[in-house]
Amino acid sequence: MTSHPAVRPEIIDFYTRSDEAARLHTTATGTLELVRTRELLRRHLPPAPARVLDVGGGPGTHAQWLAGDGYTVHVVDPVPKHVSQAAAFEGVAELGDACHLTAAADTYDVVLLLGPLYHLHDKADRLSALTEAARVVRPGGLIAAAAISRYSPLLDYIATTGITEPAIQDGVRDTLDQGRYAGQRGFTVAYFQTSAELRAEVTQAGLTNPTVYGIEGPGWVAVKAIEKYTDTNLLGTDMYDAALAAARIADPHPALTDASAHILAIANAAPGRTRTEKS
Repeated sequence: MTSHPAVRPEIIDFYTRSDEAARLHTTATGTLELVRTRELLRRHLPPAPARVLDVGGGPGTHAQWLAGDGYTVHVVDPVPKHVSQAAAFEGVAELGDACHLTAAADTYDVVLLLGPLYHLHDKADRLSALTEAARVVRPGGLIAAAAISRYSPLLDYIATTGITEPAIQDGVRDTLDQGRYAGQRGFTVAYFQTSAELRAEVTQAGLTNPTVYGIEGPGWVAVKAIEKYTDTNLLGTDMYDAALAAARIADPHPALTDASAHILAIANAAPGRTRTEKS
């Protein structure tokens, strides 16, 4: 049997302690991520009731709206707390990880990887997750994979705490140079990608027709700074609407993609490929 990497215990601990179910609903930046992810996926999803495998689907945030749109959704996540939450929302969830899916080949019309890639430091593991997604989706089926932008820590520090301390600058430089994040501030260990790197890995995994989007667009930094320094929730305000409009305007301009906090690659499994079951 092929060996697969275990999800690191500090990642499981982080998500067990944090409230991921509320993250995309309680701040303007979180809601911007949710709204934009939903609208980008809706551009490309096949008609309901297509079958969707939401890998790393957390507490079922995306599964809820997908089910509301009429899709048949199955959530896989490595965090027991998330599996319980997702099962309570939609009733179909299992414990598992992106590099070792239990689904048979050609089982789903869509596979979502909206979190796993940025918790896999090694390229080989990210490619494993992408090829597993390609294995379980039908030929020509849709795969959507999200990453955290390599430049988001720099922008985040500018927006929230300043970047004058030498230790902070050193950490940001390391992330910019290598993509690796040690979990030193408000997040767990992660790997941050450029849009070019994400596109290259999606292509190397054998997926076709990749399109890469910036999710939040360049306006998220201003939104986050205002919420931080004024203690104001910007949901429903002109500033939030401006950031959402800016994200949409930026879509056709690749130079702006990496200015988002998150980036999203949407591609297809190769049509008519020869399949083998996993070993």
